Amino acid sequence: MSDTAAAVAEDEYAEADMVFASLDEFVTRYVAQIVRRRLGRSVAMWCPAWWKHPEAVARFSVMWRAFEHLKQDPALGLSTWWLHHADPHLRALMDPDRGPFVLCDPREGHSDRPPEPLPIEASPPAMWDDPVYSVRRRGEARSDESAAGAA
Repeated sequence: MSDTAAAVAEDEYAEADMVFASLDEFVTRYVAQIVRRRLGRSVAMWCPAWWKHPEAVARFSVMWRAFEHLKQDPALGLSTWWLHHADPHLRALMDPDRGPFVLCDPREGHSDRPPEPLPIEASPPAMWDDPVYSVRRRGEARSDESAAGAA
């Protein structure tokens, strides 16, 4: 079997073995059905249009991937998922003071006035050459170095 055929077979196996076919299905059919909370500005926030919040999409996406992986372990998989994935992410998402749904209302819906993104000040490019801060793998060039070399 060729590498391409093996990759396709592996992808088909992985998809066939998944409980939920999409992130939307995972949130709609699992999270929203099983997670029951008293909702309100002082307790827990929720946005019916959760998918309009990039942080929620990112957090639910990793929760979904972890769920699909950890459900394979019949002994501790789902307990691990709840304790180390669902609980911390749901706490962060539904935090009534700091979560991404803070300006929304669980009954009145999504607020088109999302919280502002975090302010950013550009970092000095030379900083990333220091091995203490570098996140590049050995031999990788910075993107500005690559662009300079191509010119």
